Amino acid sequence: MASLFNSLILISSLLLASSQGVSSSVQLVKGLSWSFYEKTCPEAESIVREHLKKVFQDDIGQAAGLLRLHFHDCFVQGYDASVLLDGSASEPSEQDAPPNRNLRRTALKIINDLRDLVERSVSGGPEYEVPLGRRDGLASASINEVTENLPSPAQSASQILAALAKKSFDATNVVALSGAHNIRLGHCGAFTDRLYPTPDPAMDKNFARDLKGVCPTTNSTNTRALDIRLPNRFDNRYFVNLVNRQGLFTSDQDLYEDPTTRDIVTSFAKDLELFFQKFVLAMTKMGQLGVLTGTEGEIRAHCSVRNS
Repeated sequence: MASLFNSLILISSLLLASSQGVSSSVQLVKGLSWSFYEKTCPEAESIVREHLKKVFQDDIGQAAGLLRLHFHDCFVQGYDASVLLDGSASEPSEQDAPPNRNLRRTALKIINDLRDLVERSVSGGPEYEVPLGRRDGLASASINEVTENLPSPAQSASQILAALAKKSFDATNVVALSGAHNIRLGHCGAFTDRLYPTPDPAMDKNFARDLKGVCPTTNSTNTRALDIRLPNRFDNRYFVNLVNRQGLFTSDQDLYEDPTTRDIVTSFAKDLELFFQKFVLAMTKMGQLGVLTGTEGEIRAHCSVRNS
């Protein structure tokens, strides 16, 4: 996503005055567009408008605070959202400057809230309830435990199925969870073994050629989205790619090559709602593996540090 601040405040101002005819009377700077989010997030403006209407109904003064924030950003090194940046001892924030010391803190919070709302919309995917009540563990897992319990991108479908079967996950669970790769980035080192010295025959030839452009050598440090069409949209495109033999990792593509999981992949590629349904079930199931409850473990005061 491009910086959302550049559209959030503008949209808030449009709630206060009619915007009819604006697009036909303003010459846009190169790179800007009235329909920038039309394909990547067509609901962005409606999400922002609806949230701001609620904010203004509670306190219309927030509109002035947002417009002032807009002004203070535009006139200082351009409209780049730099006014939102926090400072440090060595590099003070724009908010520390005398003209900005009385900017509404609530306006800053509104921007963060709006960004969260839009970002969640961009990611998409199903909403589901999460069972609550877990407690925190008292010790870290060993490196060996981590390695042994997490599938590798180089593993085959049969290896992953066998490993997760030990945790009572069936083939549908495994394929559904793999769909989370739809919004993942892959490092070249995790899949160049499928490109060099010769491309994996399970890989579409044009896809292999494109990947070589991203990863020209086996030690390239570049990354590539598993779904370059809409990398931030959680949908079933991952499975469509597998059917088209455009899976990035061996662990991905082999789900389509393996007869045990091929039909599941195909069904998810055809039916988004079916995938969402099975994904929710698998996620809920995964979220209940080896949980600590009651008096087990602890509730940490700080996420990264065990209680004293």
